[in-house]
Amino acid sequence: MDNTYIRLISFARPLGSKLPKYIVFTFLSIIFSLTTLSLLIPVFDVIFERLTPEQLIEYTRKPEFTFGFEYFKRLFYHYLYLWKQEYGPFGTLLYVCSVIAVSSLLSNLFKYFSNVELSKIRVTAVTRIRNTIFDKVTRLHIGYFTNERKGDIMSRITNDVQEVENSIVNSMTVFFREPATIIAYFAVLFALSTKLTLFAILILPISGGLISAIAKRLKKKARESQETLGNIVNILEESLSGMRVIKAFTARGFIFGRFSRETQRYADITINIAKKNELASPISEFLGVFFVAVILVYGGNLVLNEQSELDASEFFAYLGIFTQVLQPGKAISKSYTSIQRGLASGERIFAVIDTKPAIQNHPEAAPVEAFNEGIEFSNVSFSYGEELVLKDINLRIRKGSTVALVGPSGGGKSTLADLIPRFYDPVGGEVRLDGKPLQAYEVQSLRKLMGIVTQESILFNDTIFNNIAFGLPDASEDAVMQAAKIANAHDFIMQTEQGYQTKIGERGSRLSGGQRQRLSIARAVLKNPPVLILDEATSALDSESEKLVQEALTNLMKNRTSIVIAHRLSTIQHADEIVVVENGRIVERGNHKDLLQQDGLYRKLTLMQSV
Repeated sequence: MDNTYIRLISFARPLGSKLPKYIVFTFLSIIFSLTTLSLLIPVFDVIFERLTPEQLIEYTRKPEFTFGFEYFKRLFYHYLYLWKQEYGPFGTLLYVCSVIAVSSLLSNLFKYFSNVELSKIRVTAVTRIRNTIFDKVTRLHIGYFTNERKGDIMSRITNDVQEVENSIVNSMTVFFREPATIIAYFAVLFALSTKLTLFAILILPISGGLISAIAKRLKKKARESQETLGNIVNILEESLSGMRVIKAFTARGFIFGRFSRETQRYADITINIAKKNELASPISEFLGVFFVAVILVYGGNLVLNEQSELDASEFFAYLGIFTQVLQPGKAISKSYTSIQRGLASGERIFAVIDTKPAIQNHPEAAPVEAFNEGIEFSNVSFSYGEELVLKDINLRIRKGSTVALVGPSGGGKSTLADLIPRFYDPVGGEVRLDGKPLQAYEVQSLRKLMGIVTQESILFNDTIFNNIAFGLPDASEDAVMQAAKIANAHDFIMQTEQGYQTKIGERGSRLSGGQRQRLSIARAVLKNPPVLILDEATSALDSESEKLVQEALTNLMKNRTSIVIAHRLSTIQHADEIVVVENGRIVERGNHKDLLQQDGLYRKLTLMQSV
């Protein structure tokens, strides 16, 4: 059995409270369905007086108990014959039809109950799959999201999981209800005629072979379909996020062309899948009728020549039951093709779940108890691929000091800062906290020491209060308000429609750039971290907003260890140490006054910005 399928089914556990109910309800549904069909025989025999004199004598006597189909058949005939003698043929017909109606009602009622239990199993499995993949995505290292497209990840969490949901439902019926139905029906068929049933079994594999051949071709196309759908979601996500740029550069036609090409490709693949998928139904339908015709010819000939153990009424009842065997057979063939699509989606889901995070806790990692001394880079090198981005970095950041990282774009400043919260690990050398390598600490506790404010304010489509208290569900209203005041955000918050309960829109779209940045700073203030990483926190702001944000940053940096990345050198002149990074190396270091006296890169950058 496919390992992907087994792993998907395992998400439905524990099944102890649901599976037994499902099995019992399914079994009862099958029994009452068989009862309905089996009653066709006495309708012909007893009511329409097709019994032989020997059978009439036999059915007037109550049979002795023996375990088997024949005993229950004779017992039912006995009571039915007595009923006919008392109430006549029409009364007996009403009785039999009433039993058939009740049996059909119970059969469908228990089928409904079994489907409800199956839905519970399905929902449990799908919820766990979706939660597992999302949990894994949030655990993956930052570099993973640089290499993977967000739209494709979103497609795996939504569309692929939906496809798996359909696959799980179908497979549960394929592997229990439908086979159990077929077995029960064949048991009755064997009891009626062993010879005819063996003949039927010999010709049925033809249908299974054809359906299997079609289904095997579906898996590859299903995988292509889900990948293309991921491309569509990715283009959609990028387009909605960059709508301002699309309109500004009149690129609507270009982006629409990309989108329409992918949707057309998805449509072509979907049609191809539909052709193969829908082929299973007419094939099984034709083969079903064909098999019934073959059984009718073969079995009818035996009955006519009196070479069969069946009489005419039993033979027609046999045909009725045999046609019902074909229904679960068709369901199995249809489900099998659906499972192939689900397996293709399952493989895409497990490709994410099985990805090992590059940043993991060392087996002996311990929580960070306190930050006492400082952070040290010792011969640190780092690369995103083959080319080194950082080369032999040696740097010490003392507790309570402010260190500024400056230099040309692409020099490695942000990468150097990203090594401190272990967004990445160096490929050479060590980053130490209080003399111990960062790997000696648990990642979560290490990051709790850090407060990060970046150039792009990452806010969520929620209230102002919840954005400031992000990650701190127990934060009080007073604490949030105090953090906002320190960040120079309280005044503009109170001017909004609902104050701290105002919704700010997706990514804070209802706020200005300066307002968004001050909320990010307020969030960092509330966290109250001993270490601050400020990555171009004021570079995208106008002069008025920059002044307010810079004041907020100054308040935030008091009594904290700060690593500041800045292009505007006027904002970091009071740093304890300024480190100039170029092409992955530290080329200069010192305070503002000392570096201006050197005829180096820092002096050139300062002069350029003062012009």
